Amino acid sequence: MRRWFAKSLKRKLSLLILFAVVLPLLSMGTVSYKIATSVTEDKAKQAGMNTLKQMTDKLDFVIQDVENMSIFLIGQKDIQTYLDNKEGDVNSYSQIVGTLWNLSYSKKYIANITITPTNGNPVLFTTTVTNSGLQPLLVQYESVYKSATKWWSPLYELQTSDGAKKVISLVRPIRDVSTYKTLGTLTVSLDQAEIGSYLTDAGWESSGFVMLRDQYDRIISGGDTRWLAQKVTEVFPNLGKLVETSGVLNVQWKEQPHTVLYNQIPRLGWTLIGFIPTEIYQKQNGYVLTVTAITIVIALLLAMGLVLYFLQWVTKPLTKLTKYLKDLNPEETIPTYEVKSVDEVGLLVHSYNKLSERISRLKDQVQLNEAMKKEADILALQAQINPHFLYNTLSSIHWIALMNKDRQIADMVGALSDFLRFSLNKGEEFCTVQQEISHAQNYAYIQAIRFPEQFDIEFFIAPAMIQSTMLKLLLQPLIENSLIHGIQKKKAKGHIYVHGELRDNQMKFVVEDTGIGMEEAKLRDIQAQLTLANHQLGLRNEAVKDAKIVVTSYGLINVHRRLLLHYGLGSGLVVDSTPGVGTTITFTIPLEKGELAL
Repeated sequence: MRRWFAKSLKRKLSLLILFAVVLPLLSMGTVSYKIATSVTEDKAKQAGMNTLKQMTDKLDFVIQDVENMSIFLIGQKDIQTYLDNKEGDVNSYSQIVGTLWNLSYSKKYIANITITPTNGNPVLFTTTVTNSGLQPLLVQYESVYKSATKWWSPLYELQTSDGAKKVISLVRPIRDVSTYKTLGTLTVSLDQAEIGSYLTDAGWESSGFVMLRDQYDRIISGGDTRWLAQKVTEVFPNLGKLVETSGVLNVQWKEQPHTVLYNQIPRLGWTLIGFIPTEIYQKQNGYVLTVTAITIVIALLLAMGLVLYFLQWVTKPLTKLTKYLKDLNPEETIPTYEVKSVDEVGLLVHSYNKLSERISRLKDQVQLNEAMKKEADILALQAQINPHFLYNTLSSIHWIALMNKDRQIADMVGALSDFLRFSLNKGEEFCTVQQEISHAQNYAYIQAIRFPEQFDIEFFIAPAMIQSTMLKLLLQPLIENSLIHGIQKKKAKGHIYVHGELRDNQMKFVVEDTGIGMEEAKLRDIQAQLTLANHQLGLRNEAVKDAKIVVTSYGLINVHRRLLLHYGLGSGLVVDSTPGVGTTITFTIPLEKGELAL
């Protein structure tokens, strides 16, 4: 993967830009999600706390109303008289009961009002009480009850003529306004069911609940009816103590996280406690997460599309230029690339075109200079080398190698000696076919020692043409061309086949190899060079009159020119090649009989 990215500027830029776009988008999405979830949770908690405060205000109003009504009753003249008079007055009894009934009738939350005289007179009821659980509570909380001017009881059951009800009662003593003598007890009972309706009708979360806790940590109302009168710490052991007047807690209940909001009623020390399952936030957070994810994905897709389009637009000229340079054959003309922009990339391509033109001119000049230099060197070598001294020296090396039993060196030196003897044979231009074949075999033998196991060569020459005369040094350059440009560029072992046959008083020679072959463009280029050679010798047709072709295959062109000069147009080289298969070079010359002693 690392190498795959390293090989392409486009991939590296794509990865870099995508990282530069993706990371900020993901960071922004993460921060937005966290902010949204935090705001959602805060709003839910704030809404819950506002609901609790509304319930608190309503319950505080009820409590204050009951306490104000109790103050009115304990100071009411008729009640004072009735409680102070030891002889009960039926008219006064009926009048007081009517007053109590009128007060309680308009207030649904009042379940009963009871006045209990200490002088033995009949107890006053708004509703006849058949059984009450208040007396055991008075005994249980006697110290608290007697030391206070008013006392709110825990939840208990009150049975009246209207049925059984669970109530909370305000109990306070009735004293003589003059002597402060205790005349009786006033009990105002609140209907727990009516108090519970305040909690359920307040619009709390449907999956949560609100409960009312009294000053003794017992549940007065709300939640499951089985919890009534139980201690909060028994039902919710993880809740702990609520020391503040209001606040927010996170607790586990029934193996699920809950948010707990609480607000205290200062007048009594009662506390409203609301439970909200955390999954409510999670559902809302899930919606926020979905919207955020979809937004980020859409943004990423748009960003990726724009990035890829931008990179394609910027790097397309560079990619094409890279392909040109990658597939460039040093032996071929360097192509130019069309410039379509004037930015930095356009300037780079323009510089490449100028450089390619300059390289082509320098290449032509170097090749021409090298050809001229080689020609001069050969002429100088032929003029300076004493053939007899060279042959005698090689012969000495040959005998020394034989004496040292190094057969391969001896054979190689012998082949080189024969090769040079043939090449420097006093300027003679013609030889027999047998001598040309021997010269080619000596060259192949030397190259086989230099490049072992790289190629095999076979000669198939018709016996009838062995002593025929031909222009010398024709086959060796063709074999060299097959070896260098075909076989050595191939990983596997290659083969070279040299054929010679007679056809209608003509000798046809074929040099065939199994090398890499030539691409169609290169083959056309070589064929054009051969045609240009015809033109230069005055033997071409008018279609190539003004052709300008850079010569890249000097060995082949040289052989082609020599054939044309000595044998005419019909004897030139014919080149055919298939990529991956090999190359075949053919020429035909007239049959000439004769022997040459060299």
